[in-house]
Amino acid sequence: MHTVVVHSFNMGDVEDPDLYAAEPLYNWRITEKGQWVMENSIDFPIWRRSVNSYYGYTYTIEASFTPEKYTFYTLKWGN
Repeated sequence: MHTVVVHSFNMGDVEDPDLYAAEPLYNWRITEKGQWVMENSIDFPIWRRSVNSYYGYTYTIEASFTPEKYTFYTLKWGN
C-alpha cells in the first residue's frame, strides 16, 4: 500500500477555513484526476489542514493505493 499526497492548496487566514476550503476541494474532486483517485483509492481519501508560514493554511488530500494503482497514478500524474 502506498499513501501519497494527491493534491494540495493554500488558503488565506479566514474565520472558518474549512468552510472556504469546501469549494477548492469540490473543484478538485470533479476533475479527471480527482474522479480517478476517488474511484481507485483503497480507502476514502482524507484531507488535512495545517498552518503554513504565510499566515494561512495548507490543505492536503492523501490517498492510499495498491502497488498497481500507485504505478498508474505516478505514470499519469507524476509524483
